[in-house]
Amino acid sequence: MDGSGDGLLYAYVLDGRGGGRQVGWDGVRAWKPEQGTLWLHLDRGEPDSEAWLGADTTLHELASDAMLAEETRPRCVPFRDGLLIILRGVNLSPGADPEDMVSLRIWLEGGRVITLRRRQLLAAQDVQADLEAGNGPASSGALVVMFAARLIERMGPVMEGLDEQLDAIEVEAIEGGSDSLRPRLADLRRQAIALRRHIAPQREALSGLALTPTALLTDADRLKLRELGDRVTRYVEDLDALRERAAVTNDELSTRLAESMNRRMFLLSLVAAVFLPLGLLTGLLGINVGGIPGTNSEWGFAVVTAILLVSGGGAVWLLRARHLV
Repeated sequence: MDGSGDGLLYAYVLDGRGGGRQVGWDGVRAWKPEQGTLWLHLDRGEPDSEAWLGADTTLHELASDAMLAEETRPRCVPFRDGLLIILRGVNLSPGADPEDMVSLRIWLEGGRVITLRRRQLLAAQDVQADLEAGNGPASSGALVVMFAARLIERMGPVMEGLDEQLDAIEVEAIEGGSDSLRPRLADLRRQAIALRRHIAPQREALSGLALTPTALLTDADRLKLRELGDRVTRYVEDLDALRERAAVTNDELSTRLAESMNRRMFLLSLVAAVFLPLGLLTGLLGINVGGIPGTNSEWGFAVVTAILLVSGGGAVWLLRARHLV
C-alpha cells in the first residue's frame, strides 16, 4: 500500500531472485547488509522521512540535503560511498498536466537503495508489484535501472498524444482551420517546451550514470542505462521536431490570416472605388448654394439618378477591364 502516515511508503528486502520481503520501520532498523539489498521508498512530505534521513549517519550530508531540496533537476552525482540520482517522470495523476513532472530522488549505496517522492509515482508501484510477483530487480543497481525504465516508458504515450494532437491540428489547418486552432497550437507548444526542459537533463543524467566508475552497477546495468539514454534522446528529438512542426503550422495559420485580411481590405477598397465618385457627385449636389442645376426641374432627380447609375456602372466596368474584380 502506498502510504503509512509515518514517512515510510514501503520497504523491501530483496532476495536476489526477483522477489522481496516487505518490512516496516522495525525491520529497516534491524536490517543487516547480509540479509539482502534493502529498498526504502519514503514520502518527502512527511517530517518522519526528513528526520530519519538526518539521523542516518551513513548517508552523506550533501546527498541528504539534495534529496530533501524543494527544487531539483535530473542529474547523477557520485560520492565516495554512493550515488545520488535525481530523475523525473510525467505526472499522470487525474487532472494534472503531464508536463508538471514528478521528481524521484534516489540514493544508491552498497546493499541499500533509498527513494523519495513528494507526489504519487506510478513507477514505484510498478516496482513494488514486480517484487510481489517475483519479477523484480535482483540487485540495487538493477532496482535503479528498473525505476529509470518505468519512468521513461510512461513518457512514450504522452509523446504519442502530443504528436496526435499536432496531426489533428495540421489536418484542420489544411482543411481551412478555425479560430480555436491558434490557442490549441500555443498550448501544445507550451507543453512541448516544458517537457523538453525536464527531459533533456535526464538524458545527461542517465548517460553520466552509465559512465560513472562504480562497482554498484554491473555491465548489464550500464548497457540498459545507455539504451534508456538513447530512448530519452529520441524523445528530446521528437519534441524538437514537434516544436518545429508547430512553428510551421503557426506560420501557415498566420499567412492564411494575413491573406484573409488582405482579401477583405481589397474588397473594401473596391467598394470605396465604386462609391467614391458617387459620393463626390452627391456631395456636390447637396451643398446649400445657388446655381445647382435641376433644382426646379421635375426631371432633376431622375437625371441625377441616371448619372449615378452610369457612373457606378462605369466604375465597375473599369475595374473589370483592369481585371481587379
